[in-house]
Amino acid sequence: MTLNTTGRTVIFMVATPRSLDTRTRLLEAGLVCFSARGFHGTGIQEIVAAAGIPKGSFYNHYPSKEDFGAAIIRHYGEAFLRQWGADLEGAEGPSPLATLRQSYEFLIDAHEGCQPKVGCLLGNLAAEIGGSSPACQAALASVIAVWRDRFTGYLRRGQALGEVRTDVEAEALAAFFWCAWEGSLLAMKIQGSTEPVRQCLAFLFNDVFPPRG
Repeated sequence: MTLNTTGRTVIFMVATPRSLDTRTRLLEAGLVCFSARGFHGTGIQEIVAAAGIPKGSFYNHYPSKEDFGAAIIRHYGEAFLRQWGADLEGAEGPSPLATLRQSYEFLIDAHEGCQPKVGCLLGNLAAEIGGSSPACQAALASVIAVWRDRFTGYLRRGQALGEVRTDVEAEALAAFFWCAWEGSLLAMKIQGSTEPVRQCLAFLFNDVFPPRG
């Protein structure tokens, strides 16, 4: 199986195409393995078997599993940010807040069709190894920073238009959204339902972001 990083960042496609270069085949295989079994639950032999390459080829590209994990985070993050950018463009309208909300509704719809509910690989790996792997921690911080800057930009535009509260800095609102969203994704995995993320999105956009009073 491989994660479809050309479309929405949710599983499934079957088999890693032989036409892909070795590095990409490893990344695609690693995405699926880490999504299904986590970092510690996945061995290098399992990754190379899924990629259909000799084990020695792994070390030609990545000196360690930790370096590979950091590469997976960047690969997943780039795919997510590309798709999110496309969703934002598809939802683009006069309201920055409505545009943000619709882009996440698109994402929830993608999770709806995904079984099992794998959640967000960034959040999963952050919980598993974010505090023990400096390389993965740095990769996570880099990806999240790009996401945060883009999200904050939309909130600032919303503040300028009077549709987002100004008593809290846009950066703080974006940070709160990230924490709440990742928590709701964990609840989605536990319950096997998108209801927690739908409730989270509704609460944030209906009650947290709009102006007070």
